[in-house]
Amino acid sequence: MTSPTDYAHLRAELDTLTTEAFRPELAEIDRRSTLDIARTMNAEDATVPAAVAERLPEIAAAIDALAARMAHGGRLIYAGAGTAGRLGVLDASECPPTFNTDPSEVLGLIAGGPTAMVTAVEGAEDSKELAAEDLTAVKLTDEDTVVGISASGRTPYAIGAVEHARSLGALTIGLSCNAGSALAAAAEHGIEIVVGPELLTGSTRLKAGTAQKLVLNMISTLTMIRLGKTYGNLMVDVRASNEKLRARSRRIVALATGAGDREIETALSSTDGEVKNAILTLLGGVDAPTAARLLDAADGHLRAALEAARPH
Repeated sequence: MTSPTDYAHLRAELDTLTTEAFRPELAEIDRRSTLDIARTMNAEDATVPAAVAERLPEIAAAIDALAARMAHGGRLIYAGAGTAGRLGVLDASECPPTFNTDPSEVLGLIAGGPTAMVTAVEGAEDSKELAAEDLTAVKLTDEDTVVGISASGRTPYAIGAVEHARSLGALTIGLSCNAGSALAAAAEHGIEIVVGPELLTGSTRLKAGTAQKLVLNMISTLTMIRLGKTYGNLMVDVRASNEKLRARSRRIVALATGAGDREIETALSSTDGEVKNAILTLLGGVDAPTAARLLDAADGHLRAALEAARPH
């Protein structure tokens, strides 16, 4: 049971966090009109991209290190509690349909397990040991990258994940929204997006959550670009698992090649619906087996495979 002394210590710690700061000028915000509150909140949200922009060099360095690991078979593993954990799980879950990654390549761990996605799991975020157990369960290796996510930068689960990962030689990234955070200090790559106090005191699902979502978008998207999962700004590794994605596949092939509908259908049919392979058959003038071989030799990078297919 937590003692009054422990609570006093925690309260003093929260008092030092920018994300927990009280804003007297908003003390009577509930008395304003809905439109006025909406304008205030929108103005607050508009400051977030600028805060992210200040940390782009750190973000880019972390992504380059991550991509290098993943190019050699490493995995990307997000770890966080509450909103931060949910954002990590969301980003991980969107990688297979967007980039045709295997579900095991990008993982999201949340304190308390899958139940915590929709229900608060009391005490889970306070355990460093739980984070180590969760990473052990997914068989963490020194080839992997662990991204600890915490708005406060002090969540034990996120810090524990980073500390455990680093002790095994894995690459570690710590994403928080407070300067001088314990999470950033624990990680090899610390990223601190300081968005300032929230509209509602301590409600870090707001600006801090938005900042984390923007950075996670960058981490996964730019990593996949570096891994050859795109061709220009086209998602050529998209997995056509439903009608909308099948239509998108055909549109991507058309945008990349300028080919007509009949040619596109023939190419996709010959490559079992693989967009990247279909583009290579059309632009490189090769058959499907050759396209597959060239892409394999180029580690999936379509530009490199095209260079190999074209006579010099």
